[in-house]
Amino acid sequence: MVGHAFMGAAHSHAWRNAARVFDLPLEPRMVAVAGTSPERTAAAAQRLGWSEAVTDWRELIERDDIDVIDICTPSDTHREIAVAALAAGKHVLCEKPLANSLAEADEMAEAARKAAELGIWASCGFTYRRQPAVALARQLIQDGSLGTIRHVRVTYLQDWLSNEKAEHSWRLDASRSGSGALGDLGAHAIDLAQWVLGEKITTLSARTRIFVDARPSAGSGNLEPVTVDDAAFVLAEFSDGVIGTIEASRYALGRKNAFGFEINGSNGSVAWEFERNNELQRYDGGADPRSAGFTRVLVTEPSHPYLQNWWPAGHTLGYDHAFVNQAADFVTSICAGLQPTPSFADAAYVQRVLSAVQLSENSHQWQAV
Repeated sequence: MVGHAFMGAAHSHAWRNAARVFDLPLEPRMVAVAGTSPERTAAAAQRLGWSEAVTDWRELIERDDIDVIDICTPSDTHREIAVAALAAGKHVLCEKPLANSLAEADEMAEAARKAAELGIWASCGFTYRRQPAVALARQLIQDGSLGTIRHVRVTYLQDWLSNEKAEHSWRLDASRSGSGALGDLGAHAIDLAQWVLGEKITTLSARTRIFVDARPSAGSGNLEPVTVDDAAFVLAEFSDGVIGTIEASRYALGRKNAFGFEINGSNGSVAWEFERNNELQRYDGGADPRSAGFTRVLVTEPSHPYLQNWWPAGHTLGYDHAFVNQAADFVTSICAGLQPTPSFADAAYVQRVLSAVQLSENSHQWQAV
């Protein structure tokens, strides 16, 4: 694994536990983690369960005892690591967003396509797909339970930047992060909307805003410019005629990790929010109008996605469990010689949508994706 901060900790938890929860064809062995600081990386290796710590990720792709490279670093490093790892014959799991630009994402997708011809697989970590309630919503849409889908609304709201005196970080520098709320939160929202519906965004109109244009440096206290968006709003059309809205903000005071959607069809609706992630709200359009209303479905039954491997009904899952589900899916696909999902091509299409959002903001016009 490359990187050992927030995402590195979540992915490490997954690698430690996937074979203990799921009956996998092979058990992952956590060989080595790479970081920039010898002291911090060694401490992370011990804390997170890695056998070794190194300070150059290139050492990992040169080793014969490593089969998978898991990339948990800032997005400006994804392309170089992923392309090199695939060329070296390593399977790759890479955190989202796939890259900082469409050109980089397309290069990564092409590298993954060539590697797949040799049985080397790559996948991008849009982990919310592995929330059981989200996977159930997709099943209901795909089997026609909601009828013809008409529109979708997706929001991903946080408030950690709402304090105007909060310090500057790499996430506020376009050269490091590519974009702000758009790529950090909006990428998840775009992927989830497309995956749950089974359709692609084809055209869009968008607006982005920067609310605070400079913040104090963590080291000196000097003001550094903010070069990424603080909020993004998208009006989207999908390939099957569905219309939708996508909203991402890191200034929504009071919202800590408020990711959710509502999808309305001709026969019913579903709604989900991460802060109540074990629940799916379902409306049956054919119910008796005298008692019709949204029904709370507690998604913890063995018949629900992923739940046959977890706890008894009613014993809920949390944020970390989706990463375990993701690791299990990744290993299972690789051992079966199948493309794990989402592919780099899927993630590159999300990057294509992000690029269209920025073009729409600049031109104040609708953009084709």
